[in-house]
Amino acid sequence: MADKPQWLIREDASVPVLLALALRQTLGVRLPEDLPSLRELPVRAPDAPDASPAVEAQWRDYWDMTVEPRAHPSGVPLELVDGFETLVALPATGAEELRAAIAPHAESALRYARSAHDRYLRSIRGSTTSRSGAAHPGGDAYRAYASAIAEFEREIGRRAHSFELNVQVLPFSQRGIWWIGALTVAVTDGMRRDVVAFDAAIRPIIAELA
Repeated sequence: MADKPQWLIREDASVPVLLALALRQTLGVRLPEDLPSLRELPVRAPDAPDASPAVEAQWRDYWDMTVEPRAHPSGVPLELVDGFETLVALPATGAEELRAAIAPHAESALRYARSAHDRYLRSIRGSTTSRSGAAHPGGDAYRAYASAIAEFEREIGRRAHSFELNVQVLPFSQRGIWWIGALTVAVTDGMRRDVVAFDAAIRPIIAELA
């Protein structure tokens, strides 16, 4: 068992990730430049200013800590931000501009993030799927990834190496799949529900890791 390949895939529409993206859109943060906007979130006025360089830089650090906290630990203690319950924690020093900028948007951003998360749960049940000798099925989510891994193994002619992948299923306005961390991708919810399109999109991701 010890030398058998293992894979671990976590799928979710994380409230903290949705919250960070809602704040990104509300504040006019441009990074990451390749990520599209979220659907059903009020569109900023054309003449609304973009976020200041300080807010943008601090948001990017907050984003990295939110997506992959283990890979991006804070160099200083974190403090919860009033209005966001336990869902947003920023460095005690060095994030003053971002803390002030997001404070007025706590209620609307939380409402959006929770609503989007609930829609995900209704459409695709979140699960953790893994293979470690024996598989632990997780319904449709398990079948989607197991099929892609099996096809990769047939094409490459070997077992997949051990790997870990996090998948965030998000209500982006454009269809696609994007790397948002070293071990994390974001996929549009519509593509995730499209079996053929999702299988084609996730295979290159798995090939890169496995």
